[in-house]
Amino acid sequence: MNILVIAAHPDDEVLGCGGTVARLAAEKHDVFIAILGEGMTSRYANRQEADPEAVQVLRKRSQEVARMLGARDLAMYSLPDNRFDTVPLLYVVKIIEDLIARWAPQVVYTQHGGDLNVDHAVTFRATMTATRPMKGCSVRAVYAYEVASSTEWAFQQFSPPFKPNAFVDISTTLAVKIRAMEFYASESRQFPHPRSSTALKANAQRWGSVVGVPVAEAFELIRSIQ
Repeated sequence: MNILVIAAHPDDEVLGCGGTVARLAAEKHDVFIAILGEGMTSRYANRQEADPEAVQVLRKRSQEVARMLGARDLAMYSLPDNRFDTVPLLYVVKIIEDLIARWAPQVVYTQHGGDLNVDHAVTFRATMTATRPMKGCSVRAVYAYEVASSTEWAFQQFSPPFKPNAFVDISTTLAVKIRAMEFYASESRQFPHPRSSTALKANAQRWGSVVGVPVAEAFELIRSIQ
């Protein structure tokens, strides 16, 4: 089965479904990852002030992480960090439509639409448009994933709130997820930040306890065609 993971930023793919990607790859599914944004430049008042070398290091990290998770291929783009709302939505839609035409995924994992981060919301909207169930579309299921420090920090004040109803046991791949996130040194934080290794493990244990397994990742099933 072909699976496409769409991420707005470098590290979202790990935070949202790193354990699931590693498990699916180990089960011999073909997992493709697309990262739409450049990452990190929003930490500067002006995008042009960002260190180009640091941005390139982050891109290289993404390539290493994709290999670490077992992804078959990685596509990277350079949409402006935390400024996706300044880009025509159609442009983002076209990127995702091209990815679907290239890789013909049956399953798509994408950002959650009610996240605090505007780029996540735009990515969700674009994914929904690009995967609309028209004749000939390969996509049979769309899932939204949570991102630590964005989904929960919206405090369910943005629509739609995250309502997980699908879970993946990542008992065998949580260690890979944690290792991959630690590899994103510029994006990782110390506890009690949600992007710390301690918090990520605790969150996986929390969702695992909800569904009766040691650790899990949570998703919201947006649409499934059987």
